[in-house]
Amino acid sequence: MNGRRKNISSGTFPSPGLPGLGKTTISATELAKFKSLAGKWWDTDGEFRTLHELNPVRIRYIRDQLAAHFSRDVMVRQPFHGLSLLDIGCGGGLLAEPLARLGFSVTGIDALDSNIQVARIHAAEAGLPMAYRCATAEDLNKENVTFDAVISMEVVEHVARQSFFLKTAATLVAPGGMMVIATINRTLHSLILAKVCAEYILRWLPIGTHDWWRFVRPSELAAGLRRGGLTVLTVKGMSYAPFTGAWHLSNDSNVNYFMVATRLPSFCESDEGEQHPPRHPLLGQGSRPA
Repeated sequence: MNGRRKNISSGTFPSPGLPGLGKTTISATELAKFKSLAGKWWDTDGEFRTLHELNPVRIRYIRDQLAAHFSRDVMVRQPFHGLSLLDIGCGGGLLAEPLARLGFSVTGIDALDSNIQVARIHAAEAGLPMAYRCATAEDLNKENVTFDAVISMEVVEHVARQSFFLKTAATLVAPGGMMVIATINRTLHSLILAKVCAEYILRWLPIGTHDWWRFVRPSELAAGLRRGGLTVLTVKGMSYAPFTGAWHLSNDSNVNYFMVATRLPSFCESDEGEQHPPRHPLLGQGSRPA
């Protein structure tokens, strides 16, 4: 093996079956919580109602970040045609499907086979050529593959060995690619709003959905992504307006937030044999992040 990683642009993967029990990020306790809910992913009034309400904000933010990074025009029908995207912890496909409609060649992975079955059925009914498989980030890492874009929404707070998960997920971003990840900050605000209010008072989520101690501070998230070779670009909050009942982007990252990171392009060789980094969409010719 020459050490180079394969960039995935289309097609499907061979299925490895259920992930093994070796060095893994799977939390059996967290899987058990979601297994009983697998058939309810597309019920807009069910247990995943909050995710459906979050989706428009999440999709727009992901779209805009990736469009700016890859210099794509969001006004065209499929602006991301020709680019590959990996959705880690895709669940029933709530984000994977709309991103496929935007032109991405989407691969969705989830540690629960029941989630993957739901996602496959829904995609087939919608006529979308999705590639779904029951797998983890570490499974794909072993296969030496990369993707132009990698997303993972509200997943890291449910995995075991969070630092290892972040480093492993980061390695799946191709040179010049981008990762958009979302999670919940570990603050007093999030304890009150994302745990007590969301589960016990408003009943947006089943009781026990979240463990506050698993919430991830931005500094911890950034450290994990940097261990995987990524450069963190920005953090953006996402807030709920109780009087309008709508979610929106904000500068408040005390509860829900996004983080965006990139991998610098591979070094290329000039005609004179000198190695230099090619032009980066955000950092410019030859520049490096601090």
